[in-house]
Formats: sequence, structure tokens, C-alpha cells
Amino acid sequence: MKNLILMFCWMVFVVPAASAAVNTDARGVALKGYDAVAYFTDNAAVRGDPQHSHQWMNATWYFASKEHQELFAKDPARYAPQYGGFCAYAVSKGAKADADPEAWDIVNGKLYLNFSKAVQGIWNRGRDHLMRKADANWPRLGG
Repeated sequence: MKNLILMFCWMVFVVPAASAAVNTDARGVALKGYDAVAYFTDNAAVRGDPQHSHQWMNATWYFASKEHQELFAKDPARYAPQYGGFCAYAVSKGAKADADPEAWDIVNGKLYLNFSKAVQGIWNRGRDHLMRKADANWPRLGG
């Protein structure tokens, strides 16, 4: 566990604090190509299709279907992950880190991602407290 935490701490500082408000890959794709709407409608992490894409917040978002693309286009803030899709735990610690689209949870109607499923476990054990800290940190980090 100690090695996992040390590795995570190193990864937290890989993403510069001045980077964009939405976590994107080198091609400008959010959520590593996963469908933001599917988390809510399918209760699953589902890969999107570049044929069903939408531009929002200087990022390209992929969707599994035209229906999901249209739902997102009507209300992107409803479906987009909190903290721009960066790791929620890292934001609670005052930093940005990449997130794994498979390490997700919906809390009070909002999507949260974490660096890994192991980090998600840490986040979940202190979620209420960590969420308050992340909410306070996010405006300074890019929100």
C-alpha cells in the first residue's frame, strides 16, 4: 500500500497545475474516449465512438450513440465529470492527476473519477470530507 501511495503522489505532480480545466489526452479527447452519459444511463463505463462526438470546454467528447451525444449537447454540465475529469482524490489534496474512466462513481447525481480503483477506495473511505476539500481546491486548480 505504501508503494501505491508513493506512486500516486508522484503521478499527482505529472499534470501541471496550469493545464486546462478538462482532462484530455494528446488528441484533445475527454474521458479517454469514454461516454460521459453512459455512466448515468447504463450505470457502466462505456467507450464512445468518434462518429458521435461533441465539442465542449475545448475538448472533444465521444459517445456510444447519437442519443447520448444529443443528451450531452443539451446539458453537458449534468453529465461531465466533476473537477474536469481529473482524479477527485488528487484535487482534494490540491493537485491534478490523470483519472481512470473505469474508477468512477456517481454521488448525488454527479460523476467522480479517480486515478485508479485503489485510489478510489481511499477516496470512498473519506469521501464526504475529501469532497469538501476538493470542492474548495478546484477553483484554484482550474475550475
